[in-house]
Amino acid sequence: MAHETTSEATSKTTSETMRATAGAMSDERALAILQALADGADPASGAAFPAGSPYQQPDTVRALFHAIRALEAALSRAEHKPRSIRGNAGKPWSSEEDASLAADFDAGQPLDALAAAHGRSRFAIEARLAKLGKVPMPAGVRAGGAPRAGERLPQYAARS
Repeated sequence: MAHETTSEATSKTTSETMRATAGAMSDERALAILQALADGADPASGAAFPAGSPYQQPDTVRALFHAIRALEAALSRAEHKPRSIRGNAGKPWSSEEDASLAADFDAGQPLDALAAAHGRSRFAIEARLAKLGKVPMPAGVRAGGAPRAGERLPQYAARS
């Protein structure tokens, strides 16, 4: 049976504590701590680290700034995310939902309103309307029987 040294036990306890609390820290708090470290200051006390500190080493400072930029970019992407995951994304369409979609489309509802009402993306609404024969199939979608973008729908072909 191997015996742990005091430093090994302390390291293990610190690692376990860090794992247990890792999810509890906000991104903003993590960013503030990284910024303090990159600026050469103790995040808890604000005191400057001594010149020989690992936090004053050029590679450490570069790594901290790299981490700061990555976290800022992730936060920026999260703030500017154009859409959220839709509630029905990936779920099969029921015949009732198809009938409701077709009726709402025929009543003149805009595509964005249909997407919100059905909990699906605008593209999913367009693809489903194409499958129902209401609009041409969006470019890049392969579905049997639906006309492609630029093709005339059979019910409108005679009107031209």
